[in-house]
Amino acid sequence: MKLFIIGASGLVGSHCLRYFKTQGWEVLGSYKNFEQAGLVCFDTLNPKAPGNFDLAAWQPEVIVHCGALTHVDYCETHEEESYQQSVQSTQNLIAIANLCGARMVYMSTDYVFDGTDGPYLEDAVTKPLSVYGRHKLEAEQAVMNKTRKPLVLRITNVYGDEARGKNFIARIINQCIEKQHLNLNLPFDQYANPTQAADIARALFLLLRDSHEGIFNICGSDYMNRVSLALRVLKYFPDASYELTAVSTASLNQAALRPLLGGFINRKFSALYPKFLFSTVDDFLAEKTSK
Repeated sequence: MKLFIIGASGLVGSHCLRYFKTQGWEVLGSYKNFEQAGLVCFDTLNPKAPGNFDLAAWQPEVIVHCGALTHVDYCETHEEESYQQSVQSTQNLIAIANLCGARMVYMSTDYVFDGTDGPYLEDAVTKPLSVYGRHKLEAEQAVMNKTRKPLVLRITNVYGDEARGKNFIARIINQCIEKQHLNLNLPFDQYANPTQAADIARALFLLLRDSHEGIFNICGSDYMNRVSLALRVLKYFPDASYELTAVSTASLNQAALRPLLGGFINRKFSALYPKFLFSTVDDFLAEKTSK
């Protein structure tokens, strides 16, 4: 299998790149703003820009779109930029995929739902509350409607090892290791499934290997709010200095609305791969703190 991964310098993309290579697939990844060794530059908004890798000439069999503008509140106040990064970038990749006869994989989110009735199955009615959610839904629909054998993975609350350590769990771990004092104001009413990026890579490998298509929920087996998640991490750092205040989402006065009961049920994937074991937050933390 010959794959090109957009956003391979990020959390999900880097794990996909690494895992697919261990499985013997021919894989190449791209960066846009965060340069890393072994990756090529590719601007999805300017595919023919000077210095851009010639993706069409490389003739991938699969294009995996892991690039995203995930700052939800920023998207709410920068709607055009959000559209460009989520929708236009995807449409540009769809054109290249169709030119090459390649499959397209898109990473979506539980923000396509309104969070009143989660966790969600794949066929639940979508109703995004935010600009970010609307644009992610528009992008996934474009992939589903305009590409050959499309594959959309809806993922949520992703964590794991990454070069920049930007994800929620990684930030807390790093602050604890560095003996920083943590001031945490976290919503008690936002629920989702913390999902390890390495599991997403393993799941995607199976779906591509076996030529599945459609929309799949990929999520960890834990289901918790942000307060519980932070406390789960802090449990592994008994000497950590922190203040944690549980607050309502409404009291945070954020620009973008959040789906409160978000997250997924991954029954569709588990029916295909009943022996696939998703990691728990405890699995990850036990491994990290035993080193």
